[in-house]
Order: sequence, then C-alpha cells, then structure tokens
Amino acid sequence: QVDVVDSGGGSVQPGGSLILSCKASRYNCLAWFRQAPGKGREGVAAIDSDGNTSYADSVKGRFTISEDNAKNTLYLEMSNLKTEDTAMYYCAVDDLPLSEFFTAGNFGYWGQGTQVTVSS
Repeated sequence: QVDVVDSGGGSVQPGGSLILSCKASRYNCLAWFRQAPGKGREGVAAIDSDGNTSYADSVKGRFTISEDNAKNTLYLEMSNLKTEDTAMYYCAVDDLPLSEFFTAGNFGYWGQGTQVTVSS
C-alpha cells in the first residue's frame, strides 16, 4: 500500500500563485501531472532522488518543483498562473528515470487530485 496524498489547489486570478503539496513515500521519481476537461493527462514537472528536475515547456520559468525529504513531501510552486493552467493536478511517484516522467502510464502510484482554477 502506497499512500499518495495531494492538496493545495484552489481558485486564483490570472497572474496569481498557488503551492501544491504531496505527501508520499520516497521513490526515485516524484512528479506532478495535470488533466484539463476533455484532455489527456499531461506531465508538468518531476524531480528525481538526485534533485534533478524536468519541466514541461508550458510551465518553465513559472513553476518550481521541490521536495522536503524529512517530511516526505513534494511541492509544486506555481506563479504567474494563466487560465490555461486550469486543471486537476495529480501527484505521481514511482521508481523510474527522470527521462520517462512525461508518460503518465509509467507511474503506478497516484494521488486523488487537487483542482486548480485560474479565472478572472
């Protein structure tokens, strides 16, 4: 049994900020995905056990992924949010190389999702 619990979503105006949190057991790759209505699940950002990170082009420079190993917690700091960032955000963990994080099917353990809504 692997518990993955994500939280921190909410509603903000364009240009605003939010921080998502995910409490999970430590695996080699920890990632955030998002899924907007009618669209597939998209890889947003990931971090591996060496602290290397990877980001989708659409969020580079605006989102930052980090982790607190002592608290087994993963974070996603989101700034300068845009309406197109509106989606359900999911935390995912598994033992796989960072280079494989963009494929949702590679992850076996998922949080329940937290909604992020960006609108004026």
